[in-house]
Amino acid sequence: MRFSDNFVWGAASAAYQIEGGAFEDGKGLSIWDQFSHIPGKTFNGHTGDTACDAYHRAEEDLDLMQKLGIRNYRFSLSWPRIFPDGTVNGTGGSGSCSGSYGAGPDCLRAENTGTVPGGSPDAGLNSARCGGRTGQRTVPGGSPAAGLNPAGIAYYDRLVDGCLARGITPWVTLYHWDLPLSLYHRGGWMNRGTAEHFAEYAACVAAHFKGRVTHYITINEPQCAIGMGMENGLHAPGLHLDHGTLFRCWHNLLLAHGLAARAIREADPSAEIGASSTGALAYLPEQEESRYGKAAAAARPMDADNSSGPGGSIETPEALRTASFRSLPLSQNPGYYFNHQWFFDPVFLGHYPDDPESPWAPFTGSIPKEDLEIISTPIDFAGLNIYNGHGMVQDEAGGFHPEEKYPGYPRTALKWPVTPEVLYWGPRLIYERYGKPVYITENGQSCNDRIFLDGCVHDPDRIDFLHRYLRELKRACLDGIPVQGYFHWSLTDNFEWHSGYDDRFGLIYIDYRNLRRIPKDSAVWYAEVIRTNGENI
Repeated sequence: MRFSDNFVWGAASAAYQIEGGAFEDGKGLSIWDQFSHIPGKTFNGHTGDTACDAYHRAEEDLDLMQKLGIRNYRFSLSWPRIFPDGTVNGTGGSGSCSGSYGAGPDCLRAENTGTVPGGSPDAGLNSARCGGRTGQRTVPGGSPAAGLNPAGIAYYDRLVDGCLARGITPWVTLYHWDLPLSLYHRGGWMNRGTAEHFAEYAACVAAHFKGRVTHYITINEPQCAIGMGMENGLHAPGLHLDHGTLFRCWHNLLLAHGLAARAIREADPSAEIGASSTGALAYLPEQEESRYGKAAAAARPMDADNSSGPGGSIETPEALRTASFRSLPLSQNPGYYFNHQWFFDPVFLGHYPDDPESPWAPFTGSIPKEDLEIISTPIDFAGLNIYNGHGMVQDEAGGFHPEEKYPGYPRTALKWPVTPEVLYWGPRLIYERYGKPVYITENGQSCNDRIFLDGCVHDPDRIDFLHRYLRELKRACLDGIPVQGYFHWSLTDNFEWHSGYDDRFGLIYIDYRNLRRIPKDSAVWYAEVIRTNGENI
């Protein structure tokens, strides 16, 4: 069986992870430009200064995509490359490219004091302006310019036009974590004004690319941008905030999403808009489906008459919904922000979740309805970044409990568990809760890739991973879940945030000694998936 005839197959990347050119052509600094230069923050002190040098090698990468038959490319824009200080015109918000977004309630506003919390230098970025010292290393750059950077937008013009010339549809992500450093020094996501600046940026981008870019993702993974950046400090800007301040940042980022969705819709009513989330998702292991439902309906191989989803014979256990959309006590779940409900409930349902175990629950009562109306501005799809999930097994009393991993269970190079069934149950759970079409906007695995003696990069473990996961995604589609596309993470190996260049997710190998590109065996395999629309799965 094939996927639907209009199924979207693509690959994904993010600006700071691949572009390089960090200090060229008028680009402003981002929080990642600064953070990666703080000693000890990334693996072996790696930075994204050069990364994959996509800033200078975009045509080469687009040619490789065309050769592989990849017809959809999800990439992010570097906000400070386009607007170096993060603002359209240097004002405090509501500039020339946008409407009036309102000031918002005092309880969620941080004043533009020019400083941020952080304590000792290692607790976060220091409060010096661009170019100040952090530890023993410096980041070049003076005061960033306000307004549009012509060289920055010209780069994305070349990238978008290069996609279109090769029959590749561009999918633009507006925020993949590279907050302009200048805005960070004004309070960053603690400051409601950052959401207004983001909306102005989105409005200008949508107006500029109208007719050329028709698909937008506003925010990628607020769970990482806020949780890993401002709670556990592993990501930029490296803060450790209290729960109340962290929720303020979360809320302002969601406001940024809603305001941006309105701005895009106003600038280009025909554009398709979504947002990408990651977080906990439960699944029934294959053997549990056979035990919980009818074995014949759950049997493999799958075909159109062998449905086990909505309309089939296996219902969704309430335990899976509870395990996916309900916070555990904080003592059992320090990464409580890694969930979908605190992002997608306000976006799609118009309210924060009834989730009493979350440390954020005490702060939702004072949220104005006007804010939630902004956040729940209608969008077109739910983007899911899914790498793994946690299994639920039935006990003797008919209830469910978390699956115990057996010794030597399969893991990726990053030690993440390999759990293919989550690519069936994840989209299903999200669709059942929110009723929106789903795109898998990230999925893939890290491998210990290397160049073999024959000059090729053989990665059978990645091929096996993708084959298993895509079989489950096909099952979701056959069972009526409106999964409309899949983007492999990632197109090329890249700078993997605090892991630096130690982890490789790409279909295309990057030899960081000379930046040579080598398509891996998985790239050839994935090209065949695209060519046959999944018949080889």
